[in-house]
Amino acid sequence: MSGVVAQRSFESVGALDFTDAMASAVTSVSIVTTDGPAGRFGITVSSVSSVSADPPLVLACINRRSPACRALHENEVFCINLLSTQQRELANTFAGQPSRGEPFDFDGARWSPGLVEAPRFRGAVSIFDCVVQQAHEIGSHTLFIGRVVAVSGSAADSLLYTRRAYGRACS
Repeated sequence: MSGVVAQRSFESVGALDFTDAMASAVTSVSIVTTDGPAGRFGITVSSVSSVSADPPLVLACINRRSPACRALHENEVFCINLLSTQQRELANTFAGQPSRGEPFDFDGARWSPGLVEAPRFRGAVSIFDCVVQQAHEIGSHTLFIGRVVAVSGSAADSLLYTRRAYGRACS
């Protein structure tokens, strides 16, 4: 089944229609970080997911225009830092839109190097240290599949994103 492409031809929807429809999806908010020969980078993403439990694999989609994308390729490691409801400003900082300070600035929070040396945010809900297993360029993004080599977590509530706004789960 791998590599199968539909034989029938269909026109794609427009980018604006697509992004407007996707805005209704409810996603978690994470900061994907990397460090190594290409430097230390971090970027806020809402496109992370579990791929497999055995072996433990996750994926993160990074826009190819981001300097973090090149760095993940070259460093061959990354860390997914799943944010809590208390970390909206940190999410904005690594989305390039801080209310104060500089965009993508690691100095505004407490970080420590993880097993793969990528920065781990000490207040994250869950942390996944990963080694790049595969990378696929798809459309405007690169899909990084990482083999998880270390994890940690807390009981905090995850920060969610839907309809172009942050939110939290109702209990």
